[in-house]
Amino acid sequence: MAAALVCRPLPFPSVPLPSKSSELKQLLLLFLPQRCHPPKPIHARALRLGLIQDSHLIYHLLASYFDAGHPSHACLLFHAADHPRNIFHWNAMIRGLVSVDQTEDAVQFYATMRRWGPSPDNFTFPFVLKACARLQFLEGGTKIHAHVIKTGHQVDVFVKTSLVSFYAKCGLLNTAHKLFEDMPVRNVVSWTSIISGYIGGGKLEEALNMFRSSLDMGLVPDGFTLVRILTTCSHLGDMETGEWIHRYAEDKGIDNNVFVATSLVSMYAKCGSMEKARAVFDKMVVKDVVSWSAMICGYSSNGLPREALELFFKMQNTNVRPDCYTMVGVLSACARLGALELGQQASQLMDASDFLMNPVLGTALIDMYAKCGSIVRAWSIFKRIMEKDLIVWNAMISGLAMTGHGNLSFGLFAQTEKLGIQPDGNTFIGLLCSCSHTGLVEDGRRYFDSISRVYCLTPRVEHYGCIIDLFCRAGLLNEAYQLINEMPMEANAVVWGAMLGGCKLHRDTKLAEHVLKKLIELEPQNSGNYVLLSNIYSTTERWNDSARLRLVMKEKGIQKTPGCSWVELKGVVHEFHVGDISHPLSNEIYSKLDELGRKLKQRGYMPTTEVVLFDIEEEEKEHSLGHHSEKLAIAFGLISMGPEDTIRVVKNLRVCNDCHAAIKLISDITNREIVVRDNNRFHCFKDGSCSCNDYW
Repeated sequence: MAAALVCRPLPFPSVPLPSKSSELKQLLLLFLPQRCHPPKPIHARALRLGLIQDSHLIYHLLASYFDAGHPSHACLLFHAADHPRNIFHWNAMIRGLVSVDQTEDAVQFYATMRRWGPSPDNFTFPFVLKACARLQFLEGGTKIHAHVIKTGHQVDVFVKTSLVSFYAKCGLLNTAHKLFEDMPVRNVVSWTSIISGYIGGGKLEEALNMFRSSLDMGLVPDGFTLVRILTTCSHLGDMETGEWIHRYAEDKGIDNNVFVATSLVSMYAKCGSMEKARAVFDKMVVKDVVSWSAMICGYSSNGLPREALELFFKMQNTNVRPDCYTMVGVLSACARLGALELGQQASQLMDASDFLMNPVLGTALIDMYAKCGSIVRAWSIFKRIMEKDLIVWNAMISGLAMTGHGNLSFGLFAQTEKLGIQPDGNTFIGLLCSCSHTGLVEDGRRYFDSISRVYCLTPRVEHYGCIIDLFCRAGLLNEAYQLINEMPMEANAVVWGAMLGGCKLHRDTKLAEHVLKKLIELEPQNSGNYVLLSNIYSTTERWNDSARLRLVMKEKGIQKTPGCSWVELKGVVHEFHVGDISHPLSNEIYSKLDELGRKLKQRGYMPTTEVVLFDIEEEEKEHSLGHHSEKLAIAFGLISMGPEDTIRVVKNLRVCNDCHAAIKLISDITNREIVVRDNNRFHCFKDGSCSCNDYW
């Protein structure tokens, strides 16, 4: 699209018509945009009437054949005709070949034109430079630059702009910038070309600076330029500049442009401001599938899956057909909620072949099935995907890792090695997570060491977080702490959070207090850090310290993140909070919990009351534990689903020790398979056991 702006439309050739016959006039009228007839019948009629020698008619036939997607017919006409070929015919051929992406042929046509045809003009160069840019044909483009200078066309603003675009796309930004600075006249296309060049070269700040300079020069950017700049703001996370551009677009009346408005939605969403994104979206008069997709994907990526699905349902009511990006956002939302049935229904809106032929769609479907605990379906999709890129392999390795199939994920990685597929950092995140969830410390060490030693990759902070989590789970707290101190980069909140989780698991209160200080520096408003330390104090009955910590939270205005669980029934996601009584079936749910409570006690179950934060009586603690959100969701599943259905629950926080022990017994008492995914991992309960092997 950017490159298209560089090229001016070819003018109709102003040569005199050799015939003034009514037949010729009628044929030429057929090429008017409002008439737009197929070229073949016109060509045949011209041959019958003996008018094929007319230069004007030949030009229109050439252009029409390319527009109709028949470049071979255009080439035959160009070479077979007995008429003299003028500059308009050569330009029509070069432009047409570029338009159908036959760029090598376009460059060859230009070379033939230089040898046998007329001298190129200022309409020839933009097209052939565009072909060289697509081919990254630096040598050819440089020679054409020399031709431009020899023919004296370097003063033409469109030719000079095409040169700027060519050098920028070939990575020579300094040359492009020098040419741009030498331009005596710069129009909006010139500025867009150099800005797009900086964006394509990854120099985003420079692109924003060039845009500001263009405004200082009094230039009024078009919608395409604003779209490019808003995309740059999205990549930089620069919402302040994005808001400034939003105000500018409103002042100039460009904000109603569907492309600009969609870019604003995307920018606000990627900067995490869904309220502002929705405000822009709701004001849009015309919403295409790209607009809907930007909003749905924004909700999904910002942790608002319910809102994403609600908007998707509204989109369906408007009869807008979802595309690849819509489906990725919807499947991601279903994955977050564990909405397996809803994800399957959504995927049926597209052809099954789309998922198998498009790696992006296939990866999204694998991820959805894996995160919903249906690893068999994920594996089935993986096997049937025709072109498996590294992202597809990584999705399957991570899916096997999160569902506790560590050995299978290792086997899949070995298969990529045999196929010669070079792993990336994300591959090793999946492998290290497998080791962490299965307690394979030595395998984890080996994979971590191989990142740099075997594959010459630089370990990222995420890799350190995984290996430290593995050490902490295995009780190697000192080794984990030492590794944090030896990291080549500053440890982030994820790394220290893994350390704090290990302190809780192994009840190291002293180290936990030190770790929390680090976490508070990094995330002063994150309630989870305070709650985790409070739980550690609770396990050692240090109630005064726990109370002091709650007081600190209150003084800082920090609210504990409420526990929330979701369970799907017939494509509808039901949400539960601790002690929730808002559900229409609350009476039946609590009655089922009471029944389960009695059966659990008959089995010798004793609530693990040490996980309750507050210093209250044991009976109150037991009551609090019995009404955790995941237990409410499971009770709802038991009274609403058939005995053969798997109950799938997703929780936003980590499942506590007490609920883990209780759900194991519930699966045995009810003879049901229960899958719970928390913010840490999968727990698959069946016949009184858990596939996570209590290693968590």
